[in-house]
Amino acid sequence: MTADIQGDFVVFLIGMRFNKPWKIHKWWHAFTAMPRMLRELAKDPDAGLLGYLQTIGPRGPVLIQYWRSVEQLERFARDPRYAHRPAWKKYNRLVGGSGDVGVWHETYQVQNQRFESVYANMPRFGLAKAREAEHLPVVRRGNTAAERRGATAPEDLPVSY
Repeated sequence: MTADIQGDFVVFLIGMRFNKPWKIHKWWHAFTAMPRMLRELAKDPDAGLLGYLQTIGPRGPVLIQYWRSVEQLERFARDPRYAHRPAWKKYNRLVGGSGDVGVWHETYQVQNQRFESVYANMPRFGLAKAREAEHLPVVRRGNTAAERRGATAPEDLPVSY
């Protein structure tokens, strides 16, 4: 199976790292802020969040988010009506440059049909689970990874699923 979504979209990775895990009073606010933001975004589909996947590593949580546009993502981050801006101000006040808690993010703008995804023996997952996305047989987007990314595959390297 694969995912299909029409138009440009954004993949936003965000996480935190417990640099000093014993300092719960420093990281608890940041740790609990993201679930509140996700609930807020779920109530406002026009904000642009299409879906997300949460995981937790040995040093902290990571979220993979799918957004309709980078403009909507940035609007959410800056708009004082949403929980992000006050949470970020509190993080800066509580943690600042102390090094106790790390926060990171990466933003990737994906052009229409310039992505590839494969889900083998998986339920609807990741991008395929995002609002506005379809979950469909992989060959509907092409026989090779390059075709599914909108590129052409070298003739001598046929790879298909």
